Amino acid sequence: MEVVNNENTTDVGETEDPTSQEVDDVEQINTSIANITEHSAEEQETTKDTDPTSQTVSTDIQELIPELTIALIGDTNSIEIGSKNILLDHDKQTSVEPFSSKLYDLCGRHISVINMLGLQDVKEFPLNQGIHAFLLLLPNGQYNNHYSSGVQWLEKAFGKGSLSYVMAVVTHEPDENCENALRDLKANSRFEEKRYHTCRRNMTDEKEIIALLEKIYVMVSENDPHCYSSKMFVENKEQKKHQEPSSHKEERLDSSVSHQDQRVEELEDNAEEIQINENPVREPDDVEHTGKTDDSIIKEESEPCLVPSAPDKDDHDYLDMNMTGNKNEHSQNISEETENRKKQHQVDTETLLSRLRLEDTFQQKLSPAEFLKIGPSVKQDHETSEKDLAHTFLQRLMMLDYRARYIPVKQDGPGLSSSTTIPMFDTVETDESDLDAFYNTCIDRDELKLVNVHPMDVQMAVFHCSDSFLKQNMITKLSQCQYALPLLVPDPVTMDVEFPLWTFRQIRKTWKIYQTKDDSSIVTMKSIPICKAQTPMVSFIRLGSLSVSKSQLMNTLINERHSTFFHRNCPGSTKSRLLMDGVAEIAWYCPAGKTNDAFTDCVAFCNLHGDALLFEQQRDVLIEGSSINVVLVPTLEKGDTSSTIITGLYKSPKPLICLIVNESGNAVETKNGKYKMGLKDKSQSDVSAELKRIIGNILSGPHKSFQLEVMAEVSAIKVDEDNTLCLEGKCAAMKIMNLLQGMDISKIKDTFLRCQGKLWHEWCRINKEQYQLKGHIEKEKCKKQQELRSIRQIQCTASCSKLMKLFIDSLSSLPSTEKVYFLKWTQILIDALSTDDLSSILQSYDEKWSEILSLKRKHDKSHLLKSKQTELEDISNKFQSATFGFEHIFREMGQVYEAHKSLQEQPEEVQTDWSKYPELAAELMISGHPMELMDGDAGHVPLTWISSLLDEVIRKLGDQKVFVLSVLGVQSSGKSTMLNAMFGLQFAVSAGRCTKGAFMQLVKVSEEMKKDFQFDYILVVDTEGLRALELAGNTTLHHDNELATFVVGLGNMTLINIFGENPADMQDVLQIVVQAFMRMKKVKLSPSCLFVHQNVTDVAAAEKNMDGKRRLQEKLDQMAQLAAKEEDSDAECFSDVITFDVQNDVKYFAQLWEGSPPMAPPNPGYSESVQDLKNIILSKASQSAGVTLSQFKGKIRDLWNALLKENFVFSFKNTLEITVYRKLEVQYGNWTWDLRSNMLTIENQLYTRIENGQLEKVELSYLFKEMSKTYNGIQKEMTTYFEDNRDKEMLVQWRGRFETKIKEFHDEQVREVKRKLDEVLQQKKARKKLDDQKTEFENKLLHKSKELAHQLKDKAKNEEQLEKQFNSVWSGWVSELTAGIKPIEDINLEEDHFTILQELGIEWTLIEESRIRHKYKNMSEVGDYSDYVSITKHQEHCERLEEETQDKKGQGKFTTTWALLKRTFGYGSTQQYELHTSKSSLTYEKQKCIRSLIDKVEQQTINIIKSKPVATRGYRSTYLQEVAKSIKETVTEFESQWKYALKKEFTVDLLLYVFHRAMSWLLESHNKFTMNNDAATFVKSKKMQYYNIFRSFCKRSSSAVVLGELICEKLKDSTVEAVCNKTAIDLAGEMRCNFPAFNGNRLNLEKHVLKSLAEKENFDDFITYIRHPRKQVKSFIKEEVKKYIFTKHRNKSLNILKKNVEDINKLVSQALFTATEKLKRGGDIKTWMKEFSSLLKNELAFDTISSQNFSDINNFDFLKEEIEKGLESIIKEMRRISLEKMKDFRQKPDQILIDQLCRCCWVKCPFCAAVCINTLEDHSPEKHNVPFHRPSGIEGWHTRNTVDLVIDFCTTLVASDRRFYPLHDSQESVPYKQYQSGGERYASWEITPDESKLTYWKWFVCRFQKQLEDHYNLKFQGRGEIPSEWRMFTKQEAIKSLDEMYNP
Repeated sequence: MEVVNNENTTDVGETEDPTSQEVDDVEQINTSIANITEHSAEEQETTKDTDPTSQTVSTDIQELIPELTIALIGDTNSIEIGSKNILLDHDKQTSVEPFSSKLYDLCGRHISVINMLGLQDVKEFPLNQGIHAFLLLLPNGQYNNHYSSGVQWLEKAFGKGSLSYVMAVVTHEPDENCENALRDLKANSRFEEKRYHTCRRNMTDEKEIIALLEKIYVMVSENDPHCYSSKMFVENKEQKKHQEPSSHKEERLDSSVSHQDQRVEELEDNAEEIQINENPVREPDDVEHTGKTDDSIIKEESEPCLVPSAPDKDDHDYLDMNMTGNKNEHSQNISEETENRKKQHQVDTETLLSRLRLEDTFQQKLSPAEFLKIGPSVKQDHETSEKDLAHTFLQRLMMLDYRARYIPVKQDGPGLSSSTTIPMFDTVETDESDLDAFYNTCIDRDELKLVNVHPMDVQMAVFHCSDSFLKQNMITKLSQCQYALPLLVPDPVTMDVEFPLWTFRQIRKTWKIYQTKDDSSIVTMKSIPICKAQTPMVSFIRLGSLSVSKSQLMNTLINERHSTFFHRNCPGSTKSRLLMDGVAEIAWYCPAGKTNDAFTDCVAFCNLHGDALLFEQQRDVLIEGSSINVVLVPTLEKGDTSSTIITGLYKSPKPLICLIVNESGNAVETKNGKYKMGLKDKSQSDVSAELKRIIGNILSGPHKSFQLEVMAEVSAIKVDEDNTLCLEGKCAAMKIMNLLQGMDISKIKDTFLRCQGKLWHEWCRINKEQYQLKGHIEKEKCKKQQELRSIRQIQCTASCSKLMKLFIDSLSSLPSTEKVYFLKWTQILIDALSTDDLSSILQSYDEKWSEILSLKRKHDKSHLLKSKQTELEDISNKFQSATFGFEHIFREMGQVYEAHKSLQEQPEEVQTDWSKYPELAAELMISGHPMELMDGDAGHVPLTWISSLLDEVIRKLGDQKVFVLSVLGVQSSGKSTMLNAMFGLQFAVSAGRCTKGAFMQLVKVSEEMKKDFQFDYILVVDTEGLRALELAGNTTLHHDNELATFVVGLGNMTLINIFGENPADMQDVLQIVVQAFMRMKKVKLSPSCLFVHQNVTDVAAAEKNMDGKRRLQEKLDQMAQLAAKEEDSDAECFSDVITFDVQNDVKYFAQLWEGSPPMAPPNPGYSESVQDLKNIILSKASQSAGVTLSQFKGKIRDLWNALLKENFVFSFKNTLEITVYRKLEVQYGNWTWDLRSNMLTIENQLYTRIENGQLEKVELSYLFKEMSKTYNGIQKEMTTYFEDNRDKEMLVQWRGRFETKIKEFHDEQVREVKRKLDEVLQQKKARKKLDDQKTEFENKLLHKSKELAHQLKDKAKNEEQLEKQFNSVWSGWVSELTAGIKPIEDINLEEDHFTILQELGIEWTLIEESRIRHKYKNMSEVGDYSDYVSITKHQEHCERLEEETQDKKGQGKFTTTWALLKRTFGYGSTQQYELHTSKSSLTYEKQKCIRSLIDKVEQQTINIIKSKPVATRGYRSTYLQEVAKSIKETVTEFESQWKYALKKEFTVDLLLYVFHRAMSWLLESHNKFTMNNDAATFVKSKKMQYYNIFRSFCKRSSSAVVLGELICEKLKDSTVEAVCNKTAIDLAGEMRCNFPAFNGNRLNLEKHVLKSLAEKENFDDFITYIRHPRKQVKSFIKEEVKKYIFTKHRNKSLNILKKNVEDINKLVSQALFTATEKLKRGGDIKTWMKEFSSLLKNELAFDTISSQNFSDINNFDFLKEEIEKGLESIIKEMRRISLEKMKDFRQKPDQILIDQLCRCCWVKCPFCAAVCINTLEDHSPEKHNVPFHRPSGIEGWHTRNTVDLVIDFCTTLVASDRRFYPLHDSQESVPYKQYQSGGERYASWEITPDESKLTYWKWFVCRFQKQLEDHYNLKFQGRGEIPSEWRMFTKQEAIKSLDEMYNP
């Protein structure tokens, strides 16, 4: 062998460029190989001498024998074979190459890699040289199982000697972690840590492979010999041949692996004519056939492929001798055959799994999660391909379709299938030839080579490929289908017998025992977990080959109409089966408590499949555990094969029934308890009847009982519960159960679950009472809230029970699988704990109820009846206490969490990690565990717990979309059973309890189905039954309505489950359902519905169904009319309430059971109905977008909060809709701002052009065109928003309205800008004369300045002299220029005010007095206007009489005493709010009328004044005279409609008030007029400008310099204005986007206004806000803008200003450059000026400069330079400009924001004056609303005839029984609950009842109590007394509450 030298290593290093570490590694490998090669060579030489095969190796081949040989073994999934894989780049098994090129490139050595992955058998050594290492590849996560099976395979294939050469390699994906692999593998005794490695599954990492090779070389160097050779392989084979078992027991053990094959051998020895099937494993299951066809012979359970004659005695003797091993030579042959058949059995098992597509799941087991998802529908009555058979079987089984065993198979390949046509044979068409063909033609055996899979092989294959949890589900469903269940199961690989006790744990059997006592019949019911049931067991076994079917015979004993045990005549049975022999199945007969029951008590029947002679272990276990042994034998003779066993059974004290197949004769009892009976010539029914009689007789006496749990103690068999993970889960569960042992079941909840029960029920009661308060509402509410808090504190203290601590610790600490076991065990043990107690209580209840019915029939009304009813109630309460299930533990978790969460604190003595509870529960919900949504015992939804739970689900899954499917129906109508069958859910349907409350469970939509749906999960809500008559009898109509409304509102679809067809039985349920749907329509929720009629007979009768649908439609319409009256609706039929098609939305279900329970299997028609209904649901669901989990959470909160109130529709608040609408408002604000800011920019440009004289008319079309780009962009944004938003289904209702509003806003902005620009144009035209004069003035001033400078050019030496000379002539110039022009006089508004008042006839002293007091300045915010009103004694007396009259009208005929009480206390049966401060003061409504008058007059005044052309024509005193006249008329009109007289002081103060309000606007407008129209003012303003020109001329500056200075002077003012206007817009935009108060909707602004008010604590500001919210909001905006610009973000504001300065600088510079360059081609100064001004016309106002004084300028470059110098100076100055300068210009940021933000709704609540927060000004048909109402006393409301201010919130009052007077002159009061009937201003508001939680206004009332009392001259006393709890609130809490209320 050639040894590669170091040069190769160097070459490799150079090529691959490894790191130095890699080079060292490679060198180390080479050294190791060199050492090993010498030893390997020696071993190869030795092998050549001893192994003849090695002599044939040629010299050439030997040259290529590698230095190292590695064999890969294990799972093919553990490696990713590919071209880049260094270790293995081919997938051919046992492929041998000279060496691996990749490994050669890596380390320069010859290394061969043999692929033996997935190889099942090794018949010969794969190559002639030795194997140095077996690399056992283990996939990450499955290494334990794969390691054990891999080592077993290696030992079996190569012998124990090969184990020294094993290297375990765990492979993983790049992102996986396998740190735990080493720890877990150490648990295996054969594992060696140093022979372990991990690497990536793709094996592309060179470092990992080098490290692996190093470990291999170390292992090889340690082994002696260094390699596993072919000699060792041969020796192992020889050794196995000579080690055959000699004892009968050993032979039997081997035969257990291939028992069917051995039976074939047995038949060869005993049968005269036997035809052996070509596939030795596909043999009969129970028996071989005789040729007889007599119907009297009981048929065998499975079709055999062989038909032998009956064996005779000699044959049996020979067989017996063979079995006892008396002939060693024959035994040795059998051993060889056994080994071969064992191998063949494994191959056939793998083939079976492959055919069923289960090959990958034998190791990686199927789990329930794979079936708890929405997948493709299961096809009924369609052939299923073989590859889908297993999954179809499971899916149909989960739907309780017992025909899952009988699925028609469509053969994928050649062979027989259920639909295969019968072959035709071509023959010569003659009668004789046809006859010959009929006798002679045989079926081609090729046709039989591949038969269908045996149905029981499908079942057992699925069983073996399922994890323990799916096995448990599967066996539970088989039990429900009344099928026999596997009791003893041989492992298909190891053949170890296992007892799957775990799979029985969920099964509960119920039966009734009929007894006769004292001439009366007594029926006792039992319901018990089957694992704990102690019943007799009858075991059936067969010994030898029989011609009868044992299984079919057993079926006749249990259920003659149902094949409990599968037998040969069952559909789909084939001639072969693989996995059933050796399996023992068990089934229970459960009596119905009737006289015709086959057995009086529950009896277990066990059936051992196959010949019991071959399955000694299973046989012995059954014989030992049974009460009666039934043995079937062909004959009963001494010395035959079965005689030894029969003898033993006969001598046993246990009863024995021996059934002899080939003999006739009646049943004979040969000895006490020993029976024998011949079956020959007997009918099946006769045999069955006789067996029932014998078994019944035996069981009537003493007998042994059988219990599954006891069977687990048998040492000979393996129990599945001994699994480590299962034991850990059970251990954790037992810790909990140990706490409960010996306790009275009814005391458990009170002891360990104290947070629920009385505490929780009391909390729920008090919480509901909060919404039906009377008396002092707020005080009562505070009291209730304190009680709630006290209960929560008690719950916190009681929250740390030992049971809950153990439960939470296990739930938190256990790994996932152990956690599932723990939960299952806990549920199983808890259910078992309460079984006996519940059964006895129910029994007592039935007896007591029967006694009461008997007394009622006798019309007994004695004390005895009441006593019995009391006893019944006590039993009912005991039942409720004894009901203890898993849901109660989770309920306790929820209550512990809610208690701590509500207090946000934890008592010192309690240490509970409550915050993690939602996460723990969320994990379970995601895994498919149902979670309680509504507590059925308390009838309450724990909102805090449910919200936090769903938040955690969202956090883990994301905010997934779900389709919510809810179900309603009467109790025990099969709702939960239907849902469980439909979706494979786990809603409780057993344990003696019906569903209580509502539970929710997630069902995932499979990946392949997601394309058909718009959601990710279906969330199923199961509910307790409506109209439950159970136990306490306290389920009321209100509770049913509440539950129905809740689940209907939650669901996207609701299933209405109706039991039976009788409309009378449906009436109550339908009324509840219809009313619930009607409520949904009123609150704009639109769920769909399906009606399901269960337990319908003759479901296929179409005519009957049509009649049923007609009656249902009539009943629904009738119920709709009844519900319409209750719900105040105009619906006349059900279709008016909800879209409903009676033809498609009503489904009929067959009855659940096929026969009478408890032995009846589910009706197959029921399963079909479930599947059809599921398909319909999914079809309808595919058209729904579902809801997100967060939306679902919001729905729960909204629905439940509304249900707590008395009127659901009135109280419902859809927070999801509110949230979506508020987001839309924010978006609307963004769109309108884009339009506004663009319009402002356009306005600036056009304004500048007007000022420059470039524009004489503004066309609307031009403005629309300029806005079109922005408007079109916003329209596209709107389309995207409404169509692509995840809430688009909800947004669609507002789309049209908002699109219209945006268009209106756009059009209004355009028209408003046109109006303002038209006004500018008018002003421009109005001052045209002055503008013309201005040009003349400027020309003259320029000329005079130039002349004066020429005169003084040598006289004035310094600046001071120049200024003195200029000043001396300036006044003269002004006088000269303005001579003949009348100046505009200043105005004196105050003097005009008094003059006008005196002209109205008001005394001067009255005017002066009012003026001195200044009271008029805050007239609109005065709290009490009583001083302005004159009330005569006569008026007072009349008013009192009127009030008494109103009392009588409002309350009917009352006594004088009652009327007096009513006047004194302000209420009769209910509180009356009408507003008297005292006997002589004004009511609130009258105060409000005066205030409204003031506001009305103020608005009228402003409108009149602003309509006058003051800015264009100046002020006229007639304007104020017109205002005064209008006010006088308005006040007179007001007095004429009012019964009170207003004093003169009121009129004086009112006039002075409105004059004062109008003064600032008049002065500002008049000043503007003066500036624009007074010639003297204009000329005087030019003094500095022309002094500078004069000075320049004096300094002999050129014309270009002077013109440059003049241009710069004009540019200076215009650039400042342009910069400030642009900066104002930019700053407004900056704050609109980034300032929190301005960047949201109207509600957001309101919140910040309230925060600001609280922070400043200024009472006057609060009053302004309450009286004039718009005014206060404007003040807030101005203040915040000022702080933002000048304080908080001054630098940012300055940067914006500087940027605009730079932009203007660039604009002017560019204009200079362009104008100058253009003039280089020719032109004068006039042309240059024209060009320069035109370039600036859109941005800067630039007055015309006369060029005649500068005609000598011709060097325009010089002029440009001079202007640039001046411009530089201007820019420097502007960079230092103050932000305050913006106040002097047209655009102001605060005003821009006011225009944007205050364009909204300002309507105030008619009760508390809280302002509507809708962003749209006109938001009809949406009603006004506000989330933070306040106590009505803040607005001045108080109790009638008292001075007691109202302390109640209007949101509380509208849910109370009190009343109010809507107007000051109302004759009748209105109930607050019907406030919308009080008139338009009340009807336009939506005031949702709530708990008035807003802390803000409670703090305000306490903080400003005195100021409020003084302001209104009222008191917070009596019924208006402030609750003491309110005084505990701080300002910080008040501000924080605003944030909480802002989020709906």
